[in-house]
Order: sequence, then structure tokens, then C-alpha cells
Amino acid sequence: MQASFASRITDFRGELPLPAGPLPAGRHSLTRDVVLASQRGRLLDAMAQAVAQRGYGATTVAHVVGLAGVSRKTFYEHFAGKEDCFLALYDTGIAYVLGRILETVGGEAMAGDPHARVAAGIETFLAVLAEEPAFSRAIIVEVHAAGPEALRRRRAVLDAFAERYEEVNVQLRAGDPAIAVLAHDAALALVGAIVQLAALRIEDGRVEELPALAGMLTEFVLRQVAPAGGTGPTSSSPGRRGAP
Repeated sequence: MQASFASRITDFRGELPLPAGPLPAGRHSLTRDVVLASQRGRLLDAMAQAVAQRGYGATTVAHVVGLAGVSRKTFYEHFAGKEDCFLALYDTGIAYVLGRILETVGGEAMAGDPHARVAAGIETFLAVLAEEPAFSRAIIVEVHAAGPEALRRRRAVLDAFAERYEEVNVQLRAGDPAIAVLAHDAALALVGAIVQLAALRIEDGRVEELPALAGMLTEFVLRQVAPAGGTGPTSSSPGRRGAP
């Protein structure tokens, strides 16, 4: 069976890996067991745990195989080395987050309500991070230490999330021309602010507090995505790719 949707990230290895078949309904249906149901998956989970415990720089292949309960030979059957394993973890973690968000906001009920879509997307994003602290530390915090390829992928993901806010802005402006155009840089700043605030909670070991940020961050985003018309930087600067 084909996947029910494909999450495409611009200039980011094409389509992200997602479980085959249509996504099941329900907030918690796309579980870690679904995403990591394989020997390779155990290695990715072990990489997340090792990085959460030691940081990317101090993590070794020996740490990963020890936590996964497999041999080094098995590790190298799946990955070229530590960086390759971490990049696969990052891809899978982002696909998991995107899958959960799209599972929440992708229905017909949300299609005509961009405000609700923004709120639900932020709420789900924060909930997923809170549920998976080791994965969260890997994809939000430790990615900065994993080298230029990891940073390139992170930038592509930030751009993709920013483009979603641009699309919401376009939809809202179609109903209210007084709403100012959201420039790509402004949308990127919104995404960066959300991720940075989440990173601070994760670094402090306060992941359980992340869901409580949803209301404040939703209000913050919507003030920029649907501002009144004006001549400030949001309305006067064209987006990097233009209006989608």
C-alpha cells in the first residue's frame, strides 16, 4: 500500500520516510513502535538515548550498540558510522513529528479554519516533544553538534515549516485583503522562536512544561500571520519565494 500522504521538504532528500499505509486515526496512533518497528529502529532509538545521555560529541558507536543490544557488525550493516546513524535518526524524528501534525490538522474539518490549524499544529508539535524527550533533545538540541549536513537538513525543515505559515497567511488574506503579507524571513523567525523556546525547556530538563506553551505561542504566531495592513517589515518585504 502507498502512504496516505508524503511530507516533502524542499531540497531535503525528497520524501521523508513514513510508515507504509494510511495513518490510523487518533492522537496517539502514530506511536514509537510503529516508527521504529525494526532492528534499524532499535538502533535509532539507542542513538537518541545515547545522545540524550552524553551529547552527540561524546556518543560513540559502542554506546549505541550497547543500548540497542546488537553487535557492531549489525550496526554497520545499517549505517556507515555515527553521523550516518544520527542523520537517519533526525530524518525519522522529523517524519514522526510531521506525521503527527498532519494527522491532527489534515482533516476536512481543519481545512477551512486556518486559525484552528495553527493552534492544533503548535499544540501537537509541543505534545510530541514532551512525549519523546530523548528524540526531542536529538532533533532540537544535539542536531547543532552533528555537522554541516545535519544543519543543512535542519534549515530545510525550518524553511518547510515557515512555508506552512506563509500558506496560512495567503488563505487568510484571501478572505481579508487588509491582512499584511507575511514575508518568508518573518515566517522563518516565527518558526525559529518556537524551536528556540522549546530548546530551552529541553536543555533545562523541563520537557513536561512544553504543552503549556501552546496557547502563548499560538497567539504569538497568529499576531504575525494575520496582522492588520500596514507598512512595517512584514507587509513591505516580499517573501523569498514570493506568495505561495
